[in-house]
Amino acid sequence: MALAMRKEEYEYTYGDYLHWPDGEHWEIIDGVAYNMSPAPTVDHQEISGELHRQLATFLLRKSCRVFAAPFDVVLPNAGEREEDTKTVVQPDIVVICDRKKITRRGCTGAPDMVVEILSPATATRDLKVKKALYDRVGVREFWIVHPDEKWVQIYIRNTEGKLTLVDTFGGEDTPEVSILPGLRIDMQLVFANVGEEEVVLAKKVTVHGPPA
Repeated sequence: MALAMRKEEYEYTYGDYLHWPDGEHWEIIDGVAYNMSPAPTVDHQEISGELHRQLATFLLRKSCRVFAAPFDVVLPNAGEREEDTKTVVQPDIVVICDRKKITRRGCTGAPDMVVEILSPATATRDLKVKKALYDRVGVREFWIVHPDEKWVQIYIRNTEGKLTLVDTFGGEDTPEVSILPGLRIDMQLVFANVGEEEVVLAKKVTVHGPPA
């Protein structure tokens, strides 16, 4: 996903965002607009789909809800009108336990849990800018997933109110979701099909060599 911005000299708002073309995907962080194209990779979608499946299965008939991108999360400052808000993001996955935050357009206010799946173009923003944002607005749990290296870093809010790294887990682990007691995510299933596309393509190249 590219980091192209619309105009550096202008501070964009959620009101601006609502009038942009439907086919475009953007995030605004502190007034700066970032382009979210091109579409996610197959590996990204495999990981997102499996994480969402495990979370959604656990949350059946429970009060918390899980949503996958594209899903707008609007993060206003105290007393700020929603359309004047200068931050709206589309995390890969969110869990929201306060249903009053769920609106027709998405979510207004901090989700309880956010998952971001890294790509080369978004890694710096996800690890620095968005992590700092989620810390600031009160997200309780933050997962960063690395598709190529097959690990997940988990941050939870400590007693001092800061998102703190718990540990890094690999593809054989079953880390616990701290905000959802009793749920462990099977990372082997999450990463099960990652890289499969490259293997298939490599086999095709091997089998179909140049004509004699």
